[in-house]
Amino acid sequence: MKWIVSPIVASAVLASFPVTGASLSPINPARMSATVKTLASNAFQGRAPGTPGEAKTVAYLVDRFRALGLRPGGENGGWLQQVPLVHNIADTPTRLEVGVGGSTLPLLAGRDISPQTIRPISRVTIIDAPMVFVGYGVAAPERNWDDFKGVDLHGKVAIFLVNDPDFEAGPDEPVAGKFGGRAMTYYGRWTYKFEEAARRGAIAAFVVHETAAAGYGWNVVSHAVGGTYDIVRAADQPQPVLLQAWMSREATVGLFARAGLDFEVLKRQARDPSFRPVQLGDARFSIDMAIKTERVESRNVLAKLPGTTHPDETILFAAHWDTFGIGDPDSQGRTMRPGANDDALGIAGVLELARAFAQAPRTQRTLVFAAWTAEERGLLGSESFGVHPLYRPEKTVADMTLDILQTAGPSRDVVLVGAGQNELEDDLARAAAAQGRTVTPDAKPERGLFYRADHFSLAKRGVPTLLLMGIGGGVDLVSGGRNAGDAWVSDYTAHCYHQTCDTWSRSWDLRGAAEDVDLFYRVGLELGNSRRWPEWRATSEFKAIRDTSASARP
Repeated sequence: MKWIVSPIVASAVLASFPVTGASLSPINPARMSATVKTLASNAFQGRAPGTPGEAKTVAYLVDRFRALGLRPGGENGGWLQQVPLVHNIADTPTRLEVGVGGSTLPLLAGRDISPQTIRPISRVTIIDAPMVFVGYGVAAPERNWDDFKGVDLHGKVAIFLVNDPDFEAGPDEPVAGKFGGRAMTYYGRWTYKFEEAARRGAIAAFVVHETAAAGYGWNVVSHAVGGTYDIVRAADQPQPVLLQAWMSREATVGLFARAGLDFEVLKRQARDPSFRPVQLGDARFSIDMAIKTERVESRNVLAKLPGTTHPDETILFAAHWDTFGIGDPDSQGRTMRPGANDDALGIAGVLELARAFAQAPRTQRTLVFAAWTAEERGLLGSESFGVHPLYRPEKTVADMTLDILQTAGPSRDVVLVGAGQNELEDDLARAAAAQGRTVTPDAKPERGLFYRADHFSLAKRGVPTLLLMGIGGGVDLVSGGRNAGDAWVSDYTAHCYHQTCDTWSRSWDLRGAAEDVDLFYRVGLELGNSRRWPEWRATSEFKAIRDTSASARP
């Protein structure tokens, strides 16, 4: 599916955007490449939060923003926002089991379950906690859906299915059409389920892993490489569950059988709005696990170009500066994860946007350029900004995020992750038409990529967002078409995504990536000089949040 813009509309669009034609774009692929080459070099040590690589990265970004003529956009008139983090590494549990049916079912960490905590504690101890299956764990009043039915979860272990209630539903089932179908909604993300469990007082929350519904294999979730991270939360802020985990499908099926329950039958029942939580008989969960915990001081980098007439209204352009640092050696002995594409290339795009806007006449609204920390640890830099916003979310016009761009050359289209969410998509389609290109939705929306990048921290606070992510689907490359675009995505995700081989290459062709960044320039320039406030679609789960602050916007 594509959004096709008619020639008549396209001609009007060309007149509405200050830059007409990709050849006149102010975004320079050679400068982007040079930025990535620097950030992905050995000197930056993989840019992990709280390491010498962070200090070098932050200093580099501040110097670049200052040299471009931007003003500090961080705390207390500076360039930074402090992001204190909790870093935990769980030891092998000395006890990990379920008592059920008069016997003990041992669980093996890494094979059956991946127990973790993000609380700043030295030990997790749970003894004989009752276990409750809560279906998909969705409370969505706007969709007339409630899996909890008022059941008290305090002190209990809540077990959730991953994804949405309609992910596997047939067309005749009651749930059909209530959520996103194959496209994951916010309610389908494991993060939502852990948060909902905490809101309802559960002591622990387990999500059942199934590859198709999760969007990745058990190997991805079975071990927390480098431990877990969270933002430091004040005592008066909502706290996470004591224990969170993925459970393998095999272990779950076996546990349910021990409790006299049929997992597949209950899974089907969970797709009906009449579903009620089911206690797992006399099953009682226990764990004793030591935690190595430390506090890590990290930082977001923010710069701005103040608006001329409406400086309290902001447009945000962002990417994340962090990656995985130094880790275990690969087969070639390489230990550094350089994060060249993910997301030094996104940072290069943000710097190019900053340069282009700094050289253009000032916009009426303020433009903010953010480089977030700890995205790879759970969107924590942007989440910290969401908890402690330096710019009011109700007066933020839009957030535009770059997270992985394709390096295979010019394309006839751009892939939009999260299509159908808000009116910014119309702006993107008009900007693409002005380049002679089209917009194609994410090819696999069931993976929930829309909820796995930093823009999500703004979206769940009501800010309309756009996300460009090169692994959303194969673009229609000028050289090789969509088959070549699919091949690029498959090769990158299979071999170099989050790996040591995500390195800068002189063979990259960044003309297509620069065109994608130019789309944000065009949309930002138009919004920056307008009085429009883009809205969420009526079907978006974020519309109600934005509507509550409508009176704050002219």
